Amino acid sequence: MSLIFPKGFLWGSATSAPQFEGASSIGGKSETVWDYWFSTSPERFHGGVGPERTSDFYHHFETDIENMKKINMNSLRTSISWARLLPDGERINDEAVSFYREVFKSLIANNIKPIVNLYHFDMPLRLHLQGGWENKEVVYEFAYYAKTAFELFGDLVSDWVTFNEPMVPIEMGYLNDKHLPAIYDLKRAVKAAFHTMLAHSHAVKQFKEVIKEGRIGLILNLTPTYPKSSEPEDVQAANWADLFFNRSFLDPAVKGEYPVELITWAKQIGVLPEYESDDVKVIKENPIDFLGVNYYQPKRAQRPVNKDHTSVLSLHHYFEPYVWPGRKMNPHRGWEIYEQGLYDIAINIRDHYGNIPWYVAENGMGVEGEEQFLNESGEVQDDYRIEFITNHLEWLHKGITEGSNCFGYHVWTFVDNWSWLNAYKNRYGLFRLDITTQERHTKKSGMWFRELTASNHLQRKMNDECSTDG
Repeated sequence: MSLIFPKGFLWGSATSAPQFEGASSIGGKSETVWDYWFSTSPERFHGGVGPERTSDFYHHFETDIENMKKINMNSLRTSISWARLLPDGERINDEAVSFYREVFKSLIANNIKPIVNLYHFDMPLRLHLQGGWENKEVVYEFAYYAKTAFELFGDLVSDWVTFNEPMVPIEMGYLNDKHLPAIYDLKRAVKAAFHTMLAHSHAVKQFKEVIKEGRIGLILNLTPTYPKSSEPEDVQAANWADLFFNRSFLDPAVKGEYPVELITWAKQIGVLPEYESDDVKVIKENPIDFLGVNYYQPKRAQRPVNKDHTSVLSLHHYFEPYVWPGRKMNPHRGWEIYEQGLYDIAINIRDHYGNIPWYVAENGMGVEGEEQFLNESGEVQDDYRIEFITNHLEWLHKGITEGSNCFGYHVWTFVDNWSWLNAYKNRYGLFRLDITTQERHTKKSGMWFRELTASNHLQRKMNDECSTDG
């Protein structure tokens, strides 16, 4: 039995400039926070591998696009490097313009639709040194950068995205030490998050003024949140987690306004950032045209159990994670696998967000030590990845057949790429990358994906409980 996906469904993969492009110190690009952090603290990066070379798409893009065509990808989401396009914030780097135009032209010539993101965690260093997203002036710098990109590439690219996972730099940089500035300060986190949202809305406004035929969206890492029990305290804990990590960006982006309970909470504990009436207006008047959803794992919440977390400025005051006894794990990454979460996201968007057009912008399985799955001919036998994608697509298809307006599915990622502090520790690609020679080799999942994208049909393998009428 096979499941048929809608005609014109987007099949492809996602990546980003800082993780894929390489050439970090050439081509006129200026430094980003990652270039700076690696230069000052290389020991924090797995294997001592920094952002200089990554997957070297900068020098291999023609070959990579040929390989994308070979596996029948009809779309690719990547990003532009802000620090490459506008090295000093004002001057346009002609070499960057030539590179990106060649990439977009090559994609189109191979019938691969480019979806272009403007920001993927790669803050230019000069702006980081000025306070990053805590500095409201960066909002206007971002709007100028967005306008410049729309004017330079709008004749080639119709679908744009402002930010990928805007919550991640907030959570990992202001409530953790995995991104710069690597501090724990909830008030500064809220301020940076608000300015990020404001930058998004100003970019959407610029888009509507520059691009007459196209659409613009935002990519969020939505984590469906499940309470430990049906008891009110656990349900409330799950609601807090959903409010902080999902609705804080989802609601203003789609509905044009923040949840009332989030504003009330911020006022009560004294973390509401300063704002002007025009800020509220620009968010209200610039909702997105489509939504991208990155989904890897759910969030499971319970009432606070640690009595030491009494401060209202600690998120543990509101909820704590818990381990679901029935969970299925990716033993090679340490993350829970819960395929039904994708269906729950689809139905939530359908029922609570006006059934806005959306697509799965990232979904994939990271594996540490993937060399152990190489066969004698050097091909990675990643049946686990095929099963992972298949099971998620079954639940996605169920959501589509029940009316959710999903138009595509992108794997993370096409070829193994660099991931922040983890570098190449966890491999996600449909193609394997030899980071010494930069050679690319198709994995078993890449060949499987080729058949899937060519047919637009998914052969069901398991998951009888996920019954569909497809």
